[in-house]
Amino acid sequence: MGRGILFVTTDQQRYDALGCNGGAIARTPVIDGLAAAGIRYERAHPQNVVCMPSRATMLTGQHVRNHGVWMNGVPLPAESATVAGLLHDAGWRTSLFGKAHFEPLLDPFLRFPENRMGVTGDTDDDGKPHRGFEHMEFAGHGSGGSNHYGGGLRRNLPDHMGSFFPALGIDLEVNSEGGGESGAPQVRHNPVPREVYHTDWVADRAISWLGGLDLDDDWFCWLSFPDPHHPWDPPASELHRVPWRDLDLPKGYPVLQAEREAAIDAKAAHWRHWYDGTLVTNFEAPPRWVPATLTTDQVREVNAMAHIQNELIDEALGRVLAVLDADGRGNGTDVVFTTDHGEFQGDHGFLFKGPFHVDSLMRLPLVWRPAPSRAVQPSVVSEPVGLLDLAPTFCRIAGLPVPHVLALEMGSGWMVQERRPGRPLIECLRDPAAAASIPEMLAAAGTAIRNLHAQGAAHGDLTTNNLLWDEASGISLIDFGLARWNTEVERFGLDLQVLHECLSASHPEHADAMEQVLSGYSTADTSGVVDHAAEQLASAAEVLSRFEQIRARVRYHG
Repeated sequence: MGRGILFVTTDQQRYDALGCNGGAIARTPVIDGLAAAGIRYERAHPQNVVCMPSRATMLTGQHVRNHGVWMNGVPLPAESATVAGLLHDAGWRTSLFGKAHFEPLLDPFLRFPENRMGVTGDTDDDGKPHRGFEHMEFAGHGSGGSNHYGGGLRRNLPDHMGSFFPALGIDLEVNSEGGGESGAPQVRHNPVPREVYHTDWVADRAISWLGGLDLDDDWFCWLSFPDPHHPWDPPASELHRVPWRDLDLPKGYPVLQAEREAAIDAKAAHWRHWYDGTLVTNFEAPPRWVPATLTTDQVREVNAMAHIQNELIDEALGRVLAVLDADGRGNGTDVVFTTDHGEFQGDHGFLFKGPFHVDSLMRLPLVWRPAPSRAVQPSVVSEPVGLLDLAPTFCRIAGLPVPHVLALEMGSGWMVQERRPGRPLIECLRDPAAAASIPEMLAAAGTAIRNLHAQGAAHGDLTTNNLLWDEASGISLIDFGLARWNTEVERFGLDLQVLHECLSASHPEHADAMEQVLSGYSTADTSGVVDHAAEQLASAAEVLSRFEQIRARVRYHG
């Protein structure tokens, strides 16, 4: 029997949407059961609270500054390394169903493969895997867009093309209109039959693909539900699940206007600008909707709609798991459930996404049910984890090596990182108990820096925070956000100068620290290091000479 990884994501879901996280409205027995049998994380965070940047991080295991997708509308570079690609190259079958959003949705000239595939109905990129996925079928928020779900509706149920709330207005901005019974923005009572709603469609397509695999196949399936992201328009047949008039207001919603606005005014100025509708910097918020106009009934109806969507997701996931259990594959399948970011849903008097750094948006549901065959004991993890950790975790589950800290790609300049063991050197240098090992640490730091330079890369931020010491593995360099491919001796010398200034300013008690680093640098054995530009790179002696020149002309003023 093959191994399986079922990666389940929602879009824009709050931590407290689930019963296992204290949610008291939506009934989520399937996900709650996964949490009870596995690992539930209490402080999972995204690296960005907007869809495309967050999804790019999940797929690549990289920070935003590394993969470059800083906002919606910015495509993930085509050459980016992905965890799906690593798994596919190792022989795993790979698929994605639902919302991908690694590329812009507004693409009238079909420049991007996701949109071309959605229009043509193809499930791969001209016969090749796309971003490591051999099979992809896309759905968005409703009937619009260039995706497989919308295309199926147009062909088979054209009368329901207008049933969904139009996420975009005729001006191609996020639609600011209201609906439902309270006039809440982006709400509609949707007459589409439940069995053809996109939540069940995503599950159906995944079940079909899984049914076509051999039982001995190893597989990775990303089940990506578009809900409960707005528009809030679940099938009208399901509205009985959560009668909105019966809901209490969320704990995070200050009912009294004066209390609400006083709390907003006590925050940074952009909160009030956002509340008054004079500032919109997020491309997913309706630009002409003003949060100050939000009523208590609208808060209730939006919450009811979102929780109905949460229940439908839970039931759809249950159908997929039932299929795996029925044919025996469930016992060897790891299931990971999370979302890309949160949602205000009335907290602080806001909807959608606004001012970013709040639990409403940054505290995420995350559940990992390891394969039952591994007999992992259930637990709750309260330490912070990030969506950044997903890709390396999938590699570990599959038994694949996680790309090393210096897995670099020359053409595009990306760098894959991994979690490394050890203590930051800044802590070691301040720890009296570590005093005897400090000369060894500093010499090892010099050797590690020379090995980096011998690969034609400059770090750009060599401080004692970015050097880790571990008794078993020695020194590791971390945080390559300012790194670059380089053949200039000046930049190598500047790397050493940055570390020199850090040591002088932050660790003056270690007067000879830099000399110990330079000793390790000058004696480093780089014979086993892959040299990308040997004929252009400066020798260790040349770099040290340039560093001395830089040190002579730069004086640190403490």
